[in-house]
Amino acid sequence: MSVISIIIAIIIFSIIILFHELGHFLLAKYNGIRVNEFSLGLGPTLVGFTKGETKYSLKLFPFGGACLMEGEDEKSDDARSFYSKSVWARISVVAAGPVFNFIMAFLLSVILLGSIGIDRPVLAGVMEGYPAEAAGMKAGDEIVRLDHKRILCYREISMYLYTHNDDEVQVTYQRDGQTMQTVLTPKYSEESGRYLVGFLSNSERTKLGVGETLCYSVHEVKYWIESTIKGLGMLVTGRASVNDMSGPVGIVQSIGETYTESVKQSGYYLALMNMLNMSILLSANLGVMNLLPIPALDGGRLLFLIIEAIRRKRIDTNKEGFVHFVGLMILLGLMVLVLFNDVRKIIP
Repeated sequence: MSVISIIIAIIIFSIIILFHELGHFLLAKYNGIRVNEFSLGLGPTLVGFTKGETKYSLKLFPFGGACLMEGEDEKSDDARSFYSKSVWARISVVAAGPVFNFIMAFLLSVILLGSIGIDRPVLAGVMEGYPAEAAGMKAGDEIVRLDHKRILCYREISMYLYTHNDDEVQVTYQRDGQTMQTVLTPKYSEESGRYLVGFLSNSERTKLGVGETLCYSVHEVKYWIESTIKGLGMLVTGRASVNDMSGPVGIVQSIGETYTESVKQSGYYLALMNMLNMSILLSANLGVMNLLPIPALDGGRLLFLIIEAIRRKRIDTNKEGFVHFVGLMILLGLMVLVLFNDVRKIIP
C-alpha cells in the first residue's frame, strides 16, 4: 500500500466526513442549537481554535468527525441545547448529515458526467456460446429495460445481472429504431466463476448537455444508493458475507490500486475522474449507512425521534443513551471484524 494511496484516501474520507458533519452543523445553527465543537478526525486534538461559541479542531486520527451540540448526549439546562428544541427541529439536524452526503454525491456527479459523459447501455458485442448470441443480439443493441427495471447506463446492467445471478431475465432493447424483446437464462462461466448472459460492454462514453447532465447526475446518485441497499440485502439474505465487505483498509487499497492503474493506462486526468467516481460511491454509501435504524448512527437517533413525534412524549434519556452505547459497542466489534478481514486479504 503506497503512501500516495493513503494520502489520497485520507483526503477523500476527510472531505466526505466534513461535508456530512457540515450538514449537522448548519442545521443546528439554523435551529438555534449551540455547537460546542466541530471537528475533523477522532482522538486527541492536534490543532484547534475557538470562534464565537464553537471550537473548531483537527484530531489525530483522520477517519471520522463530530459536530458536538450542547445537551445532545447529556442533560443540559441551556435554552439553546439540542433537546430544548422541537422534535422536528432535532429530526432536521440529525437527518442533515446523510442528506448532505447525497448532495455532495450529486455535485460530484455533475462534475464527473459533465467532464466525461455517460456510459450508455449499448452492447459492444456478445460472447460466443452464451444466451445473448443464441437470442440473436449483437453489437449496437441498446438495452432499455431488464425485466421491469428501466436502464439508463451500462453499469446498471452489470449490477442487475449480478444481483439476480442465475435468474431468467426479460431483456428489452432497441435496434435501428425498433424495440425488441427476448428472454435470457444466464449460463455459468467456469472461467469467471459466475453466471453470464454474454453481453460485452462498450467503453465509449456520450457527452451530455447541461440539462441532461443534471438529470443523469440525479440518476447517478440513485444508482449508488440502490447499489448500496442491494448489497446490504445480499448480506441479509446470505448471498454475500462479511468477508465481502471492505473497511477503511480495504477501501484505501482499492483507491490506491485504482489510482495507480489509471495513471499507468491513461494519465492523471483519468485518475482524477476515477477518484471522483469513488468519492461519489463512498459519499452515497455513507449517507445510506448512516440512515440505517441502528443505535449510535443517525438512523438510530432518527428512529427514537420519530417514535417521540408519534408518542408526543420524549423517551427517557438514560434508556436511549444505553441503547446507543450498546449499538456503538456492536459497531466497534463489527469494525474490528472488517478490519481483520481487510488485513487478511492484503497479507498473503
